Formats: sequence, structure tokens, C-alpha cells
Amino acid sequence: MTRPLLLPLLLAAGLATAVPAARAGTGQTAAATTAVAADSLPRGRFVQPAVRVGELVEYELTFRHAPGLNVVFPDSTAEYKPFEYVHRRYWPTRTRQGLSLDRCRYVLRTFALDSVQQLRLPVTLLQGRDTVLLYTEPASIRLVRTAPTLPPDAELPPLRQNTALLPVAEQFNYPYWLAAAAGVLVLAGVVWWTFGRNLRRRYQRYRMARNHVYFLAQYARHLERFQLSRSLANMERAITLWKNYLARLENNSLNTLTTKEIVRLYEGDADVATALRLSDRVIYGNQLPDEATEQTDHALDSLRHFADRRYALVRAGRRV
Repeated sequence: MTRPLLLPLLLAAGLATAVPAARAGTGQTAAATTAVAADSLPRGRFVQPAVRVGELVEYELTFRHAPGLNVVFPDSTAEYKPFEYVHRRYWPTRTRQGLSLDRCRYVLRTFALDSVQQLRLPVTLLQGRDTVLLYTEPASIRLVRTAPTLPPDAELPPLRQNTALLPVAEQFNYPYWLAAAAGVLVLAGVVWWTFGRNLRRRYQRYRMARNHVYFLAQYARHLERFQLSRSLANMERAITLWKNYLARLENNSLNTLTTKEIVRLYEGDADVATALRLSDRVIYGNQLPDEATEQTDHALDSLRHFADRRYALVRAGRRV
């Protein structure tokens, strides 16, 4: 809450250093009687007597007060009319002989055309929850006019035109870029909302086809190695690859099931039942592949054809 300046407060601030001298009587020394007293009001002055339009001018604000006072000087948000605030420079509070001095110099400029321009600034005293504004006396500065003064009936001189273009530094247009980015995001959202399901289906179809081609290539490689070496290890690798592929294709746990469970899962499919039982007899019954060459080759080829059929069924069932 801001209160008007009170006379008792000013008297207390102005006579803070004068009371000890009055009590001492006429026997004090000359140095004590000539001591500087506290200011009842802050003091403001222009450093130079005159200024041109748009020219920088310095305004100095000082205030001598008792050390116990809390003093706040104006900042960039204060009112400086008819001047404009540019920047300021302040000095730390200096206390000597029981008297504190606050000092700040403001750099201003004016575009007003008044011949004499005045400025008075307030200093704020903080007293608990209350504030007191102390205004300086108005400080004046003279405006120097650079254009000649014409008689009232004289015609204005012709204006000089200067249409030459000056180089301007390019700046990044953030609003346009942000608007464009927002438009792209909105367009992407609309496209995804409209065509997202179809795009997901196409991507699933692409992945499924790629996985199936990779499975056929790997399975053919294992089958070729088995036919050349008649190694039980190559045969077991081919069947394991087949189980893992169908487990991923149909999203089940086929690779953990036994032969009986797999046959039951596919409802006793003849190709699956014959091929898996033959492979179990060859692998786990210590039967050499050479003894049933034609049967083992047919069994592994049946598993490959069964994988082709399941791939076609899954693709048609998912409609991808």
C-alpha cells in the first residue's frame, strides 16, 4: 500500500543528524556544525543542460538518508515520460559519518518536441508492510532544435526523397515454420486415421511374405545339406526350423509340443503325421537315413508343402 509523504517522517529523516548537534550546545567544534544532513527528498538532475531529439541523455538520482531506511530506486518499469528508458548504472550504498548515500545514473532519450522537458522520479521507502513514495523536484533540460524555425506564413521546404534500399539481415521465420509443422502433423494424423488400417495390413502382408521366403530359403538349404550328407543333425535342424516358423506364423507354441500334440493340433493331417513320425523313428530310433532315403526325402518335402498351405490359410484368414 502506497501512502503520501508524511511531514513527521521527513522531519525525522532530515534532522537525524541535527539532533546530536543541538544537544551538544555551542561548545561543539566547527567540523560537527558543518556536517552534511540527510535529504528530506531525493535529488535528481540532468548531467547535461541540453539534448537533441533521439540523443542519449544522462539523469542522475541521489538520496542521502539514515542508514536504517530501506530505499528502492526506480527500475526499467518505472514511468519516464516524456523520456524513454535505455539503461542504468548504479553504485553501492556508501555510509559515512552515520549517513548513507544511494546513487544511480539513468540513460534516457526523448522524441518529444517540447522546448523544455522535465522529469521527476520517485524513490520508495519500505516500512514494514507500507511503502512511501518520495518524489524529486522536477529537473529540466532544454531541447536543441536542428531545423530552422520558419515564419508562420512561409512554405515548407520540399522533402528530399531517398528510395534506395538498405540491406536487411535475414531472420528465421519461426511462426511460419511452426504453422507448417502443425499443418504437417495434422495432415499426417488425417492420413493415418483414414489409411492407417490399410497401411498396417500392407505392412503385415509384406512382413509375412518376407518371412515365408526366408523360411523357404533356409529350409531348402537344410534339405540340400541333408541329401548330400545324410546327417541326422541336418534333418533335425530342418524340422526345428519348420516348427519355429509355424509357431511364429500362427502365433502359438508349436515348437514346444510333442509329435502327438502337433498331429492333434492339425487334426491328424496325413502329411504332418507321416513326416513327423518318420523323423522321430529316424532320429530317436537310431535308424540310418540311407535305409529310408526316399521316405525321408518325401517326409521333409511334405513338411515344406504343409508350411506353404498354412501360410496361404493364415494370409487369407487375416485378409492381408
